[in-house]
Amino acid sequence: MKISDFQTKDVINIVDGKKLGQIGDLELDLRHGRIEAIVIPAPGRFFGLIGGGSDVVIPWQNIVKIGEDVVLVRLGDTAGTGRGPTGAGGDAR
Repeated sequence: MKISDFQTKDVINIVDGKKLGQIGDLELDLRHGRIEAIVIPAPGRFFGLIGGGSDVVIPWQNIVKIGEDVVLVRLGDTAGTGRGPTGAGGDAR
């Protein structure tokens, strides 16, 4: 799977069924060669430069399933805004 394949997928929270947006970026751990988190740009952001609000950062362990068209994630009551770990844990594979 290529990084560009991720960017066309919608991200859905399985806790409330809410569409969070599309993946705009990935946080990588280059030392260990793995993805740390997916990043969904804040609404209204253009290439991460123009617009307000905080990006939604979803730790890799919160990913439940990666399908052809969507990525299912498990986030708790606190939305995954900002840079810290969010939501309830889960096994991401």
